[in-house]
Amino acid sequence: MATAVRRVIVTGATGLIGRRLCAKLEARGYRVVVFTRDPERARRRLRNASEFVAWEAAEHGPWAGALEGAYGVINLAGANLFARRWSEAYKRAILESRTRGTRGLVQAMRAATVKPRVLVNGSAIGYYGAHGDEELDESAPPGQDFLAQVCQAWEREALAAEALGVRTVLGRTGIVLSGDRPGHVPLPITLRGASLKRPGIVLNPEAGALALMALPFRFFMGGPIGSGRQWLSWIHIDDVVGLLLLALENEDARGPLNLTAPQPLTQREFSTILGRVLGRPAWLPMPAFALRLLLGPVAEMLTKGQRVVPRRALELGYQFRYPTAEAALRHLFDRAAA
Repeated sequence: MATAVRRVIVTGATGLIGRRLCAKLEARGYRVVVFTRDPERARRRLRNASEFVAWEAAEHGPWAGALEGAYGVINLAGANLFARRWSEAYKRAILESRTRGTRGLVQAMRAATVKPRVLVNGSAIGYYGAHGDEELDESAPPGQDFLAQVCQAWEREALAAEALGVRTVLGRTGIVLSGDRPGHVPLPITLRGASLKRPGIVLNPEAGALALMALPFRFFMGGPIGSGRQWLSWIHIDDVVGLLLLALENEDARGPLNLTAPQPLTQREFSTILGRVLGRPAWLPMPAFALRLLLGPVAEMLTKGQRVVPRRALELGYQFRYPTAEAALRHLFDRAAA
């Protein structure tokens, strides 16, 4: 008898991580069902999905029936942290796009006769708040700042699935090192109508944190951000996808799972490696206040450090493809290994 193809529902599938994830899921034989606000646009962007379902980050909708009998749900949807400066309105969107969407998915699971076996839900190491040199694994307590509160609220909504018998994994992602393709890390910002009252900075949501950090190096002005002593908990995008697949398939994966590489670095250490990979000096620190002026509150992701380690991933036997920053950066910038 032929084995039934497992259906996996993915939200946030058109994002940088989601696109890579859908391709890997299809290659592993899953039937990928994409939940998206715009199915036609998603269909043009994604070639590695079997079905596209119109979905909003809401508590109810006609999409709910698609969860019936699904093997798993990977929920990555949420307003992009790098898409724009954080006004109060956008901060509400960051929170509500995560909590309402997750609440709706869990409610749909509750109504399903055959419930999904697993929910892999997005989160971030922002859960822990700012720390100094303290090493943080999945047992560390939550912080109190805005991102910490967002992550806690998001995780609470997801953990409601546990009461339904759905194994739930909370993927706390670090600073993702990524590029659209090897050798290409896009420019992170554009300038539009700048003035004293309106800086006119438009963030490129496809670029991510690496492009922000690499931009000064392109002009031979690179260096650490702020004091350089704060910790940077990074991860290559391929390992993010690998860990999401681990969370989906390994029955022992449950609860929080740090999606970070095993060797966090200080900003100074990271900038030294980045400069070496790019063939640029790393001598000019970027003042933290300048980055805040340029980007607004989103800059806190780079100016406040966290020393996060992937204890659970290592316990579960995950083998990192890029355990060191040098290997990760050389791959992304398409340089031969030293």
